[in-house]
Amino acid sequence: MTNSLRDQLLCLGFAPPAKPERPAPSKPGNAPRPERRDGRPGGNAARPGQGPRQKPHAGKPGAAPSTGRPAQGRPGNRPAHGGKPRSQEDIDLAKAYAIRAQREKDERIAAEAARQEEARLRREARAKLAEAVKDKGLNVADADIARHFEYGGKIKRIYVTADQLKALNAGELGVLQMDGRYLLVDAAMLAQAEAIFPPAVALKVDPNASAEDDPYADPQYQVPDDLVW
Repeated sequence: MTNSLRDQLLCLGFAPPAKPERPAPSKPGNAPRPERRDGRPGGNAARPGQGPRQKPHAGKPGAAPSTGRPAQGRPGNRPAHGGKPRSQEDIDLAKAYAIRAQREKDERIAAEAARQEEARLRREARAKLAEAVKDKGLNVADADIARHFEYGGKIKRIYVTADQLKALNAGELGVLQMDGRYLLVDAAMLAQAEAIFPPAVALKVDPNASAEDDPYADPQYQVPDDLVW
């Protein structure tokens, strides 16, 4: 036979099988994903019963995955409870209240410090005066003449002799208040006490004053019975 088996088959009507067409070359990145056994696209497709896979978070280990939304910071003037942010007027008013409160606090501290300093100076002056008038009192134990005088808004009295009364009304003697007692001293000691601690001077008579200025100078003066001492 001169004809080949192929030629004989063509004569009998058999056509040659068609050659498969070669797919057109695709661009990089556009290649179709291979199908999985279940017919779904391959790649990162989720398994049955699972949601879509998420890309691993690029932050610190253990950090929550990013939601893709930009971080929302709380504005500096927005209150924590979610109310309206404070206006500049409210902020200035709050600053003014804070400044006034601090100033009032400083004033109270300064006033308290001044009171404590004054009390300290009074204690020191009293102690110095007590040392100065030590053994300088002229009180007589059996004196029976009451010399009244006003001191601290109340009428007080000291018992003196007749001679002491004359000297007291002439300004040669004076009276000091020391630890709740009234001490009769001479004029020099009275002047020294006035320089050390003036509030201690209970009676200092001006010899040139009229009788109306010191109504208690008269020994005949009687204190009413209903007077509160």
